[in-house]
Amino acid sequence: MNETFMKERPVLPLLASMAIPMVISMLVNSLYNIVDSFYVAQISEDAMSALSLVYPVQNLINALAIGFGIGINAAIAFYLGAGDQRKADQAASQGMLFSILHGVVIMIASISVMPVFLGMFTSDSAIVDLGVQYSNIAFSFSIVIMVSLSFEKIFQAAGRMTVTMIALLCGCITNIILDPVMIFGMGPFPEMGIRGAALATGIGQVLTVVIYLIVCAFRPLPVHIRKQDMKPDRQMAGRLYAVGIPATLNLALPSLLISALNGILAAFSETYVLILGVYYKLQTFLYLPASGVVQGMRPIIGYNYGAGQHKRVRSIYRAALIMNLLIMALGTVICLAVPEHLMGLFSDSPETIREGALALRFICAGFVVSAVSVTASGALEGLGKGAASLVISLCRYVAVIIPAAFLLSRFFGAEGVWNAFWVTEVFSSAAAWAVYRRTLRKNGVL
Repeated sequence: MNETFMKERPVLPLLASMAIPMVISMLVNSLYNIVDSFYVAQISEDAMSALSLVYPVQNLINALAIGFGIGINAAIAFYLGAGDQRKADQAASQGMLFSILHGVVIMIASISVMPVFLGMFTSDSAIVDLGVQYSNIAFSFSIVIMVSLSFEKIFQAAGRMTVTMIALLCGCITNIILDPVMIFGMGPFPEMGIRGAALATGIGQVLTVVIYLIVCAFRPLPVHIRKQDMKPDRQMAGRLYAVGIPATLNLALPSLLISALNGILAAFSETYVLILGVYYKLQTFLYLPASGVVQGMRPIIGYNYGAGQHKRVRSIYRAALIMNLLIMALGTVICLAVPEHLMGLFSDSPETIREGALALRFICAGFVVSAVSVTASGALEGLGKGAASLVISLCRYVAVIIPAAFLLSRFFGAEGVWNAFWVTEVFSSAAAWAVYRRTLRKNGVL
């Protein structure tokens, strides 16, 4: 492969070729999340509530893996753009080592805290027990998750988006097939209930890692993971964590937000907690494709920034923003057109469906404008400006929405929480545009 293609191909075809495999991967991943929840909902509404309460911790673990992977991705792309092969190899090797260490720590910590964490949001012992059953198995695969997502970001940094798509597709499809088999017991498999859902997820993740290892053996990357390059270097570690920590916080903040909103909504009814959990499953169909565009954009921007192609950096951002605006517009239309059908996938309760449909109509008012925040945050990460990206996420997930949800709920009940979503997106998008422009000017890109 001609490794300079990221600065030579026309912007729109290049971005499409990098983003489309990731969009497909994210859509299938969304489907897996929906299918997983669909089958768990067939067990009982308690099982679905347990899954909703475990979700923030799952999201936190993924945030740690993806966030640090973004740090690896940005460093590799920058050094490849600058023509420094040795530094690119060091970034990949040390990044993988740190990811494995992160996985060990996260596995022990997450399994240990789950009983107490679940008890903070429900007094129903059945829900707590189901949540512990699911999390003990799911979180045992934390090291696998860390390694898998590090490989994903390394392959993306080298422009190998098709490989990551195939690996993710195989893992997700395996999970989708195994879900009903292990949950309800089919063939040689015993009925495992919610534990079967967790085990199916873990097996899919293992398969993804196996595919990456096979590809590395038979079709080597332009960057290499070597034992001699794994010796920690303070400067390299600093660069990885300078982007990885803010990126992790960016992705972890939704977990904080969901937990805070669960606390507010639980005061009204556990039905609203369930609705919030269902919304976050549904919105993956929207935001994960947008994330696929960002993932396609990120290494291209990093490579061109390292190569000094500033005009091209600006063009890549504009193209990605337009793509995300279209995705968000489509999501808005769907949520306005068939909200009852969407909620009906996860509950048979007329009250839950009615209240959930109302929630979707309020929340989707902020989808289109959120494209500005999503794209700007990803572009800043690609440029290695993790702190600036974090500012945008703090606006979206903490500084505006939590106070707004609390205050509006005092006057309008649960509906106030749903309205806080679109209010937040309007304020956050204005902040994102200002932060992005200021950062580009400061670094001579504008």
